[in-house]
Amino acid sequence: MVILISDSGSTKSDWVAIDESGKELLSFETMGFNPYFHSADLVEAQLLKSALAVSIAQRVDKVFFYGAGSSSKELCAVIEDGLSRVFSEADVMVGHDLNGAAFSTWSGEKAITCILGTGSNSCLFDGESVYEEVPSLAYVLGDEGSGSWFGKKLLQAYFYKQLPENIHNDFKKEFGYSANDVNRLVYKEPNPNVFLASFMKFIGKHKDSELFKSWLVEGFGVFLDIHVKCFEGYQEMPVHFIGSVAFHFQDQLKEACEMRGIHLGNLIKKPIDGLAKYHLECIL
Repeated sequence: MVILISDSGSTKSDWVAIDESGKELLSFETMGFNPYFHSADLVEAQLLKSALAVSIAQRVDKVFFYGAGSSSKELCAVIEDGLSRVFSEADVMVGHDLNGAAFSTWSGEKAITCILGTGSNSCLFDGESVYEEVPSLAYVLGDEGSGSWFGKKLLQAYFYKQLPENIHNDFKKEFGYSANDVNRLVYKEPNPNVFLASFMKFIGKHKDSELFKSWLVEGFGVFLDIHVKCFEGYQEMPVHFIGSVAFHFQDQLKEACEMRGIHLGNLIKKPIDGLAKYHLECIL
């Protein structure tokens, strides 16, 4: 039996194929698939561009896909359609990235699991069911503490001339965007959330500046106040985090957690390995 497992954010998807003993057969990356922005046709086309995906397609028996935006039956169906065209011999299961996050961090005890990457979200997992207390409102209304959230903050500060001179000049030199350029990229081009989140590399470059330090601690605090403190008994449970933003800015995240008496649990950049382990032990 060949099992293909994927963890997909809005920016990229990690894929791993394993056999029933847990042996890894191959792994690869594709762009991220989010049904809010992407069609079944695009999912199919992008997978067919991957030589590794094509090489194993007819051997796959089961596909477990966990993705950003796959939060309803209708949205999951978009991704499932695209996957089924490529992995035509497989049973395909599409679920929310929150479920994937909870499964990948499962350590045998009730816990809160959070996503801090291009977007942000949280859930509680007791080993049987995944609970979402407050919804994710995506990059326009929500995604607090995420890459897209901080990207908006950086762009605002740049165009409002609120950055320190050295950072302002470095941004101008590196990107050279006009306000019209940014408005076009955000309001008229595909995947604006990914565009906004791409500025986390620049924030990381200057993360020792007092301004960016304060932004990060404040932004993570906003996320924690909304998406962690909403769970009853949050101070008695470990709070796990996955995603590139949580991983690369963990010092500021830890500070925000300590200020609120939140017990930081596992902190994982890429949950795909934990997902494979969970499916072998708890699903198959």
